[in-house]
Amino acid sequence: MPLPLRPVPASVVGELLTLQRAAYATEAQLYGDPFLPALTQTLPELVAELSTGTCLGAWAGSRLVGAVRAREDGDTLHVGRLVVAPDQQGRGIGTHLLRAVEESTGLPSAALFTGALSEANLRLYRRLGYAETHDEVVRPGLRLVHLRKQLTGERA
Repeated sequence: MPLPLRPVPASVVGELLTLQRAAYATEAQLYGDPFLPALTQTLPELVAELSTGTCLGAWAGSRLVGAVRAREDGDTLHVGRLVVAPDQQGRGIGTHLLRAVEESTGLPSAALFTGALSEANLRLYRRLGYAETHDEVVRPGLRLVHLRKQLTGERA
């Protein structure tokens, strides 16, 4: 049975930041970089970011175990910071969150990006219908893969 999903309220933004840092710790190890933006984001920066879009959380009782952010821009839903608590990964929570945020919009397409070395993320996104559009070299050793998915006509 999938975990219940609901918007992340402002009262738990600190918990969201803790979840984000825990989820990105493995990415920092993968890239050999403890200064990835998701790890250095401050609480005020996160609060400001949340004011420009939505954040959907997955809850195990009162514990926030996953979250995804999205914002609509033009005809595209921009999906970001899909995170799942390390001890909850591999249980379909990320898939559940991503599908729910896609279904929350009437826009025709969704876009997201991940690091080129993040094979598990890339497998998930490809499995859910995302296709690579382009790469972006942020700095030596950090290349982002941008992906897009057509949403129009998917829903019954």
